[in-house]
Amino acid sequence: MKKPIAFFVHHQGRGHANRTMAVAAEFARDRAVSVLTADPRLFDGFGRDIEIVALPNMIGAAVPTARLYAEPTPQVMHCVPLGLDAMRRTMRSILDHLDERGIGLFVVDVSAEIALLARIASVPAVQIRMHGDRSDIGHVGAYEACVGMLAPFDERLEQDDYPAPLRAKTFYSGGLCTSVDRVPERAEARAKLGLDPAREIVVAVTGGGGSGTPFAPLTVAARAEPDALWLTLGPTHREGHETDFSNLRELGWVSSVTDYLAAADIVIASAGDNTVHEVARVGGRLIVMPEWRYFAEQTRKAEALVRLGAAVQAPAWPGDLRGWRDLLARARALDGAPLRSLYAPDAAARAAGWLEGLTDALWDCGPAGAETVPLPGIAAE
Repeated sequence: MKKPIAFFVHHQGRGHANRTMAVAAEFARDRAVSVLTADPRLFDGFGRDIEIVALPNMIGAAVPTARLYAEPTPQVMHCVPLGLDAMRRTMRSILDHLDERGIGLFVVDVSAEIALLARIASVPAVQIRMHGDRSDIGHVGAYEACVGMLAPFDERLEQDDYPAPLRAKTFYSGGLCTSVDRVPERAEARAKLGLDPAREIVVAVTGGGGSGTPFAPLTVAARAEPDALWLTLGPTHREGHETDFSNLRELGWVSSVTDYLAAADIVIASAGDNTVHEVARVGGRLIVMPEWRYFAEQTRKAEALVRLGAAVQAPAWPGDLRGWRDLLARARALDGAPLRSLYAPDAAARAAGWLEGLTDALWDCGPAGAETVPLPGIAAE
């Protein structure tokens, strides 16, 4: 009988949940799958049969005393406040589920502490890899504790400073995009959206994991290139002193991001995993402007994209007309092929196949009736 696979899914934004659903949908139908998350609503409408385990939402939980709050965080951990009932319930729920369901592999997306918890509980774990400066002992310890790591991106995007022993434990699925709707040709997309077939169109897009695209710099961009149409998708962040322009439109959340990306001449985007691969899937010209993230995650991904010639970047959002004109000129000169090559249509299937194959290999004890080989340091019964 196949061993079950469980996922821990962080609930910041939708990216972790969407990635989990894309991979889980590719598992064999007879593989039991469960998800542990503090926001089960992220999985509403998911077609595959999975078990959802609701965890407490610890974000913003108050430490009960000043003395507990003053205790320093160990270097091997990132976020472990003392005295939280919700944290104890979270860890207990995870351990109970792993034990009661006989989980064969625990996929952690993402938490260094929970990857370490799995190893302490004697459960094989795989950590989802993310870019960033993660050479601290907390991350390295979690990676070493895992039986492998899954990188949902092309190996060419790997950081040069990532340690070779850990790189050898990493499976690169290729660029994983969770969007599956059809990509139209540019003329078709513009006709569908009612956009001018000949006008230059720049689309700025961001996901739900941050504060949104800064709107003030885009007002300068709209003045710098008044003949272009500027569109924003997703949330934007206003400072309160912006002057609106008729060639700059805020569209908010739209039903099909793909149509707008296909209609665009240039896309401005953050360096989130799914966002980058959505643009790569369409094959546009990308200006990547990383959002602040812990451990410089998006900054390091943006550096890799620029190194490959898949995007251009400015040190900061331009605040002057010339800065925008120069940045747009560099974007127009991009060859879209390097970015397009980073998207892998079969990435979710490849990731699922690797996870299932790893699970089966870990728990293959030989033919029925064969004796179990005692491990060093563990007494045979």
